[in-house]
Amino acid sequence: MSESNLHRLSGLGQSVWIDSLSRGMLESGQLAKLMADDAVTGVTSNPTIFQKALAEGTRYDAQLKKLLGAEDDLTEIFFALASQDVSKACDLMADVWDEGAGLRGYVSLEVDPTLAYDTEATYEQAKRLHGLVDKPNLYVKIPATQPGLPAIEDMIAAGKSINVTLIFSLQRHREVMEAYVRGLERLVASGGDPRKVSSVASFFVSRVDTEADRRLEVIGSEAALALRGKLAVANARLAYRNWHEVFSGERWQFLASKGASKQWCLWASTSTKNPAYPDTLYVDSLIGPETVNTMPLETVEAFQGHGTVALTLEEGIDQARSLLRELDRAGVDVDDVTETLEQEGVQKFDDSFQELLEGIRSKRSELVPA
Repeated sequence: MSESNLHRLSGLGQSVWIDSLSRGMLESGQLAKLMADDAVTGVTSNPTIFQKALAEGTRYDAQLKKLLGAEDDLTEIFFALASQDVSKACDLMADVWDEGAGLRGYVSLEVDPTLAYDTEATYEQAKRLHGLVDKPNLYVKIPATQPGLPAIEDMIAAGKSINVTLIFSLQRHREVMEAYVRGLERLVASGGDPRKVSSVASFFVSRVDTEADRRLEVIGSEAALALRGKLAVANARLAYRNWHEVFSGERWQFLASKGASKQWCLWASTSTKNPAYPDTLYVDSLIGPETVNTMPLETVEAFQGHGTVALTLEEGIDQARSLLRELDRAGVDVDDVTETLEQEGVQKFDDSFQELLEGIRSKRSELVPA
């Protein structure tokens, strides 16, 4: 029997993760099947998916009814529900866990997005979530806002693994990598074991093209329109080049000698938003070793059906740099594009979380009559 496309991709050193988790996926065996059939070795939880599962089924009702009798805070109720799913997913992923290398076998649970601009509250909640789930293959997700950076560093220094999310710009990615390295240096200096801590940097892809394309279409010139659909891949490839620079040299080699693992690039938002583009564009173009691609189910299916398996991540670096200059000449400020996306990303996470809480509130009305 021939290997599937995603098994072949995994063989090139890139881990395949899925961007959703629900109790139904666990209890039906869907997640286990994705691991076997589609080489899936990681999960990032998603409030939108959770809300859909909560609204459409009854799998959460018994636990929810019990929680509603003891807890009024909807956020606390959500974390109690989600932590059970995440804990079970961590157990399922234990068979493929790489024991601290950071690339395979991890499940992510994000902090409350309303805390994205509060360093101390983010740190305290991230620490509490690690205690709530208490699995060695748990990643707690912290957004890469400016106030999030110190919380990320402090969590790494405390020996807790972090998925840094909502990264759009090359500059912010550098700051995230620096926070990780500084955290490891503090951990080692305090006598901690860096082999037990790891991190991924979730670099968002398709949204970059969506925003850049919108601006190019407003400009409307032939030269501008010719640049559509190119920034997202170029941006990610340059991020990977920067990653090579950070995780090499004397400073990193010292940490590596103590057992530290690199902070892997994780390509997020890899479903194609523009139907004019190939539906596997953001997988085909970003295949490289020591990276993760986290995909929605439809992208997994698309790549299995007609994706192209080849090492592509380090192609066209000079062209990527030239593209940034061409966009600037065309009138697109790439720094403003990524700053806008970060702000919108935080807001979208917040909106999604509020919808989730409203869903729990609605369920409360059904399960606990006034």
